Amino acid sequence: MGLRTPSEYVESLKDNRTVYFRGEKVDDVTTHPIISKAVKHASVDFEMAEEAEHRDLAVVSDEGEPYSRYFKVPQDSDDLLLRSHLIEAGTARGKTLVPLVKEIGTDCLFALHKVARQVDAKYETEYYKRVRAFYEHCRDNDLTISVAQTDTKGDRAKGPADQPHPDYYTRIVERRPDGIVVRGAKVHTSCTTNVNELIVIPTRAMAEADADYAVAFAIPVDTPGVKLIASSYGGGEKNEYDHPLSADRKMMETITIFDDVFVPNERVFLAGEYDFCGPVALGFVEYHRFTAVSYKLPLVDALVGSAALMAEMNGITRAAHVREKLVWLISYAETTRALIEMAALRGKADEQGIFAPDALTVNMAKYHFAHNYHEALQHVQDIAGGLLVTGPGVEDFANPETGDLLRYYLGGVEGVGGEERVRAMNMVSDLTTGDFGGYHTVLAIHAEGSLEAEKLMIARAYDARRTLAYARELAGLK
Repeated sequence: MGLRTPSEYVESLKDNRTVYFRGEKVDDVTTHPIISKAVKHASVDFEMAEEAEHRDLAVVSDEGEPYSRYFKVPQDSDDLLLRSHLIEAGTARGKTLVPLVKEIGTDCLFALHKVARQVDAKYETEYYKRVRAFYEHCRDNDLTISVAQTDTKGDRAKGPADQPHPDYYTRIVERRPDGIVVRGAKVHTSCTTNVNELIVIPTRAMAEADADYAVAFAIPVDTPGVKLIASSYGGGEKNEYDHPLSADRKMMETITIFDDVFVPNERVFLAGEYDFCGPVALGFVEYHRFTAVSYKLPLVDALVGSAALMAEMNGITRAAHVREKLVWLISYAETTRALIEMAALRGKADEQGIFAPDALTVNMAKYHFAHNYHEALQHVQDIAGGLLVTGPGVEDFANPETGDLLRYYLGGVEGVGGEERVRAMNMVSDLTTGDFGGYHTVLAIHAEGSLEAEKLMIARAYDARRTLAYARELAGLK
């Protein structure tokens, strides 16, 4: 089929998928008043592939027919850097919100490529052949893919097999000659309402007792038994003046339920090989944290720009404390960018030639971004002022009895009228205080792994032997 147009992508979502929003079954996600915003937003990936400005970045032709760069299996640092640049460009176009309908799925496919051969070597399975066939199917048909990883987990102090009931982790409930039947639920599955395929992988390392929970597979989203319960967070109607970012930008999150779903053998990538759950989970995170920091770059740029814009409009650019906050924000943003670039430059290829970002540096990048995000919001909000949450609405400016008064009294420095200043305030408020800003804030902490998970990976990835040996040498110790 080859590269698809935006309209072909939208048309592909008109199938028999089972989606619920606020208790109501959704007949067509492409026309639903809220979910259709997510469909339109995700079309960015397809629009960029058609534009001369972005064509060379968004499309590659190294294996015959042109295909989306997202499906390019990295072979060196340049491949990772170009992937990062594409993610950044798409997110900037999405007003700080990443499309994510190809990014996350290919992150998982790269990890499955790396691990499947290891499983085959130990258990004489044929998972790599299946992974490769599924990858080529998605690449050649320009499909969109979501990833379901995080189980509901129940009692976090217990493993999958020791839970109060057996379905807090997704598991195999039946094995057939032609496939498996799975039951369970995954949470935080981004974009699932508006993608074609869904990859399911383990969320953690597992023990022998958890063998039925050691499952990875891929299915079309409209597979019978798959039920998507879409989050209603941030799902209200919005106008462009009051919500300049989120009025037309949306990413859907779902609780994804597998109600005894049949998966054919050719779509099964792990089925009981419990000792490879950890490598699959970590392999995915290795790529996905690189993607995560790449799509955070327009967000940190927006924070720097918002602070500078409000300082200018408020006439406080020369204040010493404002300059100090702006320097902090610049350092925060550019350190994040430098770390993700270094993660690509420090990356290494495995024995298959598949290149991965450096685990130490990519986790440092994600930790630096997430650990400092709330302080960044504090500086932006401090510079902007209280009108972020107390300002008038677009209707108040349209009212002849109040509009001119607001334009007169709410102006800033000379040349900045009240309506213009409030519009800028609304953008900053959308970014930092409302449900769109809240979504970004929670993602900063929890998406792609928690702060504790990143600290753990930094400790694991750092080779302390070199510095320890140097300290012993300096101390004159053997």
